Parts: sequence; C-alpha cells; structure tokens
Amino acid sequence: MADDGTQLMAKDIIFIEGLEIETIIGVYEHERDIKQKVVLDIEMTLPESNASSSDDLRHTVDYDAVSKLVTSYVIDTQYQLIESLAEQVASLVLGAFATDSLKLKLSKPGAVKNAKSVGLIILRSVDGNP
Repeated sequence: MADDGTQLMAKDIIFIEGLEIETIIGVYEHERDIKQKVVLDIEMTLPESNASSSDDLRHTVDYDAVSKLVTSYVIDTQYQLIESLAEQVASLVLGAFATDSLKLKLSKPGAVKNAKSVGLIILRSVDGNP
C-alpha cells in the first residue's frame, strides 16, 4: 500500500536470457539434416509473488526448472517454423509453472546471410490477453 492509502499495482518478472539450444528446425531440406542453434529469451510474469518477503522458492517460478524443461522439449522436437516452436514452448511454460503471462523471443542466429539473427517475439497469457 502506498503512503496515501492507495493500493499499488506490482508485477514481478522472472527472466531467462540467451538460453541456447541445438535442435532440428527449418523448412529447407538442408536444415532438416543438421542441428541448428536457437536462442530463447523468456520473461514470465509472477502472480502476486511474495517470494521477496518469504525467501522461499515455492513462492516464485524456478528459472532453473523452466530452463531444463524448455531445453529438453526443444531438443526432443523438430519443427519447420520458429512460430510453431515458440507457440508450443509458450504453452508448455504457461501450463507447467505459476506464471500469468510470458514474453518469448526465439532467435535463429545465422539463418539469413548478413543478419546476426532472425526470429520472433510472442506475448501469451493465461487469460488470453497479452
């Protein structure tokens, strides 16, 4: 509560930046024969977290557990489009962890000549509103 008695709106965001994973992804035949690196940045909004006062991992999203689950999933799947992979990763995280919403950036470095990376950013939430 603020000094003037009004209720403050607070949101905490847990993030994972630069999660590098090798997987088979791509439309072209030459892409289907090799593993390529994808890089994920994930931001997860916490619902009314009291982890800062409790100092208890049960009151937040365990970013190590998220990283392990996402890495395992991406390694074990093969998609043609980064859009499909991003959507499935978002659904996986939203379904498995106590997060209201997430922002996911999926990059595919080296996919386009003369570009450092190409990719996609998606916003997803449990209630369907970004």
